[in-house]
Amino acid sequence: MDKEIIFLVEEAPEGGYTARALGHSIFTEGEALDEIRSNVRDAVRCHFGDKDMPRVIRLHIVKDEVIAV
Repeated sequence: MDKEIIFLVEEAPEGGYTARALGHSIFTEGEALDEIRSNVRDAVRCHFGDKDMPRVIRLHIVKDEVIAV
């Protein structure tokens, strides 16, 4: 059992956010970060069920920013 699972959260080109687990086949999306948090919890519950559930879900939120020169 993993003690934690890490999700990479990025802004989607079409708007909203995507989240994918590192080391597991779990992917979800949402319009806002609050929705991503909820969807990630649901996706982890569905993927693991009651056994082998990670104790911690960590979100690594990546934000691209463009600066004009």
